[in-house]
Amino acid sequence: MPAPLHEWNLAPKDAMALQTKLAKRVELNDRIEPVHHIAGVDIGFEDGGETTRAAVVVLQWSQEAAPNLSVVEQVIQREPTRMPYIPGLLSFREIPAALGAFAKLSIQPELVMVDGQGIAHPRRLGVAAHLGLWLDTPTIGIAKSRLTGTHAEVGEQRGDWVPLTANSGEVIGAVLRSRARVKPVFVSSGHRLSLDTSLQWVLRCLGATKLPEPTRLADRLASRRDQRRV
Repeated sequence: MPAPLHEWNLAPKDAMALQTKLAKRVELNDRIEPVHHIAGVDIGFEDGGETTRAAVVVLQWSQEAAPNLSVVEQVIQREPTRMPYIPGLLSFREIPAALGAFAKLSIQPELVMVDGQGIAHPRRLGVAAHLGLWLDTPTIGIAKSRLTGTHAEVGEQRGDWVPLTANSGEVIGAVLRSRARVKPVFVSSGHRLSLDTSLQWVLRCLGATKLPEPTRLADRLASRRDQRRV
């Protein structure tokens, strides 16, 4: 794993300033190795928010098998939560446990899909972008709700999408109808990927549900926390 980017014990105003600084390091052009494994990441909380739980599922990528990809590794990492809930600073609350989960993996993926925002964030550093910088790995944010930006109505068919745009006019993501007549997801580049390439990978990994298989399976693993203490 690359060298640490920063300390986690920061006051909120310092964390916001750091987000603005780190966002300048995010790469929005494609710099990705041939993909053999894709990881899905889901981060949640237990014990009334006192414990952060990160679930990572690694799938073997195969163009021929997609979207029915084989799970080759999965881990859950639990750590004490380091920061209270502050809108816009979720990555400081969530990423430490995610990094702990990635440290447990024996297979390091070439692509990571995160249940959360990429650059579709007020300071352009959502959890997927922030995690991508820490891992120095291409990442994509796939969120179930909009954090910032505006968009036109999206078509009702699977694969329809419209740009998600900041007030400045900057395109910061895409609103994607990942399943016909189901609420769309919000896709944004995390790190080392363009928006077009991010959308292509999400579409390649879509199965029967609205979420791409990597994040769907990570969410499924995380939801079994009472049955499986992995």
